[in-house]
Amino acid sequence: MKKEFDSLLAKLSAQRDELNLQLHLASMEAKEEFAEAEQKWELVKQKAGEIADDSIETTDEFIGAVKVVGEELAEAYQRIAKRIAD
Repeated sequence: MKKEFDSLLAKLSAQRDELNLQLHLASMEAKEEFAEAEQKWELVKQKAGEIADDSIETTDEFIGAVKVVGEELAEAYQRIAKRIAD
Protein backbone atom coordinates (compact mmCIF):
# COMPACT_ATOMS: atom_id res chain seq x y z
CA MET A 1 0.00 0.00 0.00
CA LYS A 2 2.92 2.36 0.73
CA LYS A 3 4.29 1.97 -2.82
CA GLU A 4 0.87 2.85 -4.25
CA PHE A 5 0.78 5.92 -2.04
CA ASP A 6 4.30 6.95 -3.07
CA SER A 7 3.29 6.60 -6.72
CA LEU A 8 0.19 8.72 -6.12
CA LEU A 9 2.28 11.37 -4.38
CA ALA A 10 4.70 11.57 -7.32
CA LYS A 11 1.82 11.85 -9.79
CA LEU A 12 0.18 14.59 -7.74
CA SER A 13 3.41 16.53 -7.56
CA ALA A 14 3.85 16.41 -11.35
CA GLN A 15 0.22 17.44 -11.97
CA ARG A 16 0.54 20.29 -9.48
CA ASP A 17 3.69 21.61 -11.12
CA GLU A 18 2.12 21.52 -14.59
CA LEU A 19 -1.03 23.30 -13.42
CA ASN A 20 0.98 25.93 -11.61
CA LEU A 21 2.68 26.81 -14.89
CA GLN A 22 -0.65 27.16 -16.70
CA LEU A 23 -2.52 29.09 -14.01
CA HIS A 24 -1.34 32.52 -15.08
CA LEU A 25 -3.68 32.18 -18.06
CA ALA A 26 -6.54 30.61 -16.13
CA SER A 27 -9.88 31.99 -15.09
CA MET A 28 -10.50 33.24 -11.57
CA GLU A 29 -12.64 30.16 -10.87
CA ALA A 30 -9.76 27.84 -11.74
CA LYS A 31 -7.41 29.89 -9.58
CA GLU A 32 -9.80 29.65 -6.64
CA GLU A 33 -10.13 25.89 -7.03
CA PHE A 34 -6.34 25.61 -7.23
CA ALA A 35 -6.04 27.59 -3.98
CA GLU A 36 -8.38 25.09 -2.31
CA ALA A 37 -6.41 22.20 -3.81
CA GLU A 38 -3.22 23.71 -2.35
CA GLN A 39 -4.65 23.24 1.14
CA LYS A 40 -5.25 19.55 0.41
CA TRP A 41 -1.76 19.28 -1.10
CA GLU A 42 -0.21 20.63 2.11
CA LEU A 43 -2.21 18.09 4.13
CA VAL A 44 -1.13 15.22 1.87
CA LYS A 45 2.53 16.29 2.08
CA GLN A 46 2.34 16.48 5.87
CA LYS A 47 0.73 13.06 6.15
CA ALA A 48 3.20 11.63 3.61
CA GLY A 49 5.99 12.77 5.91
CA GLU A 50 4.36 10.97 8.80
CA ILE A 51 3.97 7.81 6.71
CA ALA A 52 7.62 7.97 5.64
CA ASP A 53 8.83 8.52 9.21
CA ASP A 54 9.52 5.06 10.58
CA SER A 55 9.37 6.37 14.13
CA ILE A 56 5.67 7.18 13.72
CA GLU A 57 3.39 4.17 13.64
CA THR A 58 0.93 4.32 10.76
CA THR A 59 -1.82 1.86 9.98
CA ASP A 60 -3.12 0.75 6.61
CA GLU A 61 -6.33 2.59 7.55
CA PHE A 62 -4.39 5.85 8.04
CA ILE A 63 -2.54 5.39 4.75
CA GLY A 64 -5.84 4.57 3.03
CA ALA A 65 -7.48 7.73 4.38
CA VAL A 66 -4.60 9.88 3.16
CA LYS A 67 -4.75 8.10 -0.19
CA VAL A 68 -8.45 9.05 -0.49
CA VAL A 69 -7.55 12.71 0.05
CA GLY A 70 -4.81 12.32 -2.58
CA GLU A 71 -7.29 10.86 -5.04
CA GLU A 72 -9.69 13.76 -4.40
CA LEU A 73 -6.78 16.09 -5.07
CA ALA A 74 -6.01 14.31 -8.35
CA GLU A 75 -9.64 14.81 -9.41
CA ALA A 76 -9.43 18.50 -8.52
CA TYR A 77 -6.24 18.83 -10.60
CA GLN A 78 -8.00 17.19 -13.55
CA ARG A 79 -10.96 19.62 -13.26
CA ILE A 80 -8.58 22.57 -13.10
CA ALA A 81 -6.61 21.33 -16.12
CA LYS A 82 -9.86 20.98 -18.07
CA ARG A 83 -10.88 24.54 -17.18
CA ILE A 84 -7.50 25.85 -18.26
CA ALA A 85 -7.67 23.94 -21.54
CA ASP A 86 -11.16 25.21 -22.41
